[in-house]
Amino acid sequence: MTTTMPRPALEAGALRAAAPSVRFARAEDAGELAALSRPFVRAGALRERPVSLYAAQAADFLVAVGPAGRLEGCVGLRVYPAGPGEGGAPAGVLYNFCVAGHRQGCGVGAVLLRSALTRARARSLGALFTATTGGGRLFQRYGFTSTAASLAPRAWAESLDPRRDARILARAV
Repeated sequence: MTTTMPRPALEAGALRAAAPSVRFARAEDAGELAALSRPFVRAGALRERPVSLYAAQAADFLVAVGPAGRLEGCVGLRVYPAGPGEGGAPAGVLYNFCVAGHRQGCGVGAVLLRSALTRARARSLGALFTATTGGGRLFQRYGFTSTAASLAPRAWAESLDPRRDARILARAV
């Protein structure tokens, strides 16, 4: 007698087995980073960045790579030196965090966020900040809470577009 698993269980098992690997981005990933980000730019969740900027800032990015070798998600981590009165610890900003539509809800974002937190600890950052136009549930599960822009690195906070009405989240590293 042959037993078959219900389809959702098969799909969930296949997705778990196909967990992405995470690596640092390379300049040659710039086109894929831009393509991965494009749907989020169209939806107003991310700023548009030219491919040349992705290439120039590739060292900021961690990428999730699926079993077929395609990028399934990315997150940038920019480090800002501590400003006057900030206690000497540099801070980081997570930006351009996105996961391919077909991989959302499969743990890709969590894998990327855990990797970014590990990288932030390795760089001895005091805090991490991000801005989101969404609900921020993933960030909240990892200890991020709403905060004031005045507590974030000044250069980054001043670069935020007020028309996007993004919420700023932060957590200690």
